[in-house]
Amino acid sequence: MAEKTWFITGASRGLGRVWTEAALARGDKVAACARKRETLSDLVEAYGSALLPIELDVRSEEEVRQAVRVAAAAWGRLDVVVGNAGYAVFGTIEETDGDSARAQFDTNFFGTLWVVQAVLPYLRKQGGGHILITSSLAGIITFPTAGIYNATKWAVEGLGETLAAEVAAFGIKVTLIEPGGYDTDWRGSSSVHLTQMADYDGLRDRLKAAPSRKLGNPAATGEAILRVVDAPTPPLRLFLGEVPLEVARKQYAERLATWEAWADVSRRAQG
Repeated sequence: MAEKTWFITGASRGLGRVWTEAALARGDKVAACARKRETLSDLVEAYGSALLPIELDVRSEEEVRQAVRVAAAAWGRLDVVVGNAGYAVFGTIEETDGDSARAQFDTNFFGTLWVVQAVLPYLRKQGGGHILITSSLAGIITFPTAGIYNATKWAVEGLGETLAAEVAAFGIKVTLIEPGGYDTDWRGSSSVHLTQMADYDGLRDRLKAAPSRKLGNPAATGEAILRVVDAPTPPLRLFLGEVPLEVARKQYAERLATWEAWADVSRRAQG
């Protein structure tokens, strides 16, 4: 298979790191973006000129455009673009302050939007490419005490699905990657935990008491991502892990049942 060139944000740790290493290990070239360039130094040492480290804060539209210009100039083309940078804010809706909510959207949603807008001129000109957007199982269902994070992923889902319909004629493919729970630092130092109100202690206790699901191994996701980018007709959405499909079946069955139960009211509202 021909060598591919990648542009990946959020490449320093977590799933982004796994996908960066998977691409490099098979001989592809990667422009890897991270908030701090030094977090990629070991990959530079291991893979040399096949890795182009770029310091990038995806919240800055101009920084994103400059990073894409640098990567396109270095590789000559961009085959795979992965909008992966993001983090989680934990707290109930009532506990969430405006600054935290805006910051969450600035990274998870607008950071993705800036990447998409920056790469499209290059992909259209070269006649194709593949954009991968990291969503989440939280992009199709919701988890209490992560409402703003859920909202960013639902927004990203709408962005990605609309994008796919708009750019298909240019030969550009789009895939929303929807991971379940993985053993990364997602809840650790890379996340933000808001000040808790005692009123929600009962909710938190119930959540803690709920049966925990086995977390997936991040390293196992690399093969899945490579299969998707190599597929002639990749899916618009891809779950990662064993849990998401099971959860989605239950959630969508409940939604359909509710819509059906209220169908008469809905029809009458047509006028």
